[in-house]
Amino acid sequence: MSDAHPHALDEIDRQLIAALQLNARESVAMLARKLGIARTTVTSRLARLEKTRVITGYGVRLGQRLIDGGLQAYVGITVQPRSGKEVVRRLSSMSQVQQLCAVSGEFDYVAWLRSDSPEQLDQLLDQIGNVEGVEKTTTSIILSSKVDRG
Repeated sequence: MSDAHPHALDEIDRQLIAALQLNARESVAMLARKLGIARTTVTSRLARLEKTRVITGYGVRLGQRLIDGGLQAYVGITVQPRSGKEVVRRLSSMSQVQQLCAVSGEFDYVAWLRSDSPEQLDQLLDQIGNVEGVEKTTTSIILSSKVDRG
């Protein structure tokens, strides 16, 4: 099975993924018990989902208490024509940029930022605005997270 043609997900795959999104550290035995299937089936499905890059990794999600120590913001970024590659390169080198997505609509990119203070966020926004090729930024500070499915 090649990466170009991923296997269609069935209901068991969807249930397995949902269970892992709730707790990525769940044991294979517990997953099998919850889904009513054999452990070997869970193991082989996980291997297939990883091989086909449906599952691309496992990670740690920080608790709101730790995150609340700083600020998070989404920044819509509009760039000049043909400057996207350089803007992405420059933003990739900024450690406070947690995620950068190319998007359709009003902006060319949306960045998710984390900073320790309003002053640090202000400096980061100035840095982003000064990147050659960036025309405009629009910032929304995250006040609270209502739904987080990881």
